[in-house]
Amino acid sequence: MQCDDPVLGVGPLAADKLEQANINPKTGLATDYLNHFNEVVMLLEMLPAMPDCAEDVLDWAPLDYESHFEKSTFSDKQLAILAFHAAPVNLRTHLEQRVAQIDAAVTEAQDMLRKTPDPSLMADQIASLATNSIKPLISVASGVIHGHVEGEAIQLEGDEAQAEIDAMFA
Repeated sequence: MQCDDPVLGVGPLAADKLEQANINPKTGLATDYLNHFNEVVMLLEMLPAMPDCAEDVLDWAPLDYESHFEKSTFSDKQLAILAFHAAPVNLRTHLEQRVAQIDAAVTEAQDMLRKTPDPSLMADQIASLATNSIKPLISVASGVIHGHVEGEAIQLEGDEAQAEIDAMFA
């Protein structure tokens, strides 16, 4: 699916098509991306009971939004990528900033695992990092996907911004 200048709400990115694909029609972003992080958090939290999960944690690698969908089995992955390109720049930027924080926290947990001779020695501390640091960051990223940016409203661009202005004076 290719579109020269994708616009949310128009053509292949019509709101009903995005909703059917489980993509937020207002933001153009999909929560499916967060599955990449939820999986590693689950593994991190399982470490105290199952230290052998350490290998799977160490195998995890960061993926940006597009790479996640390119590699995923998400049925509408091309639509998700197209909608991402049409998403408001400030939302993409905020999401990428949250993702960088999540990636850094997971990398910290991985480094802790690499440095210990026995994963069970650090398992509780790593699980706590997952629960108390990484999960809240994922929640903030989810908020961004749903259009909630810390302390500011969604900034609309182009035709959407003009439509908002027109609606205020109608």
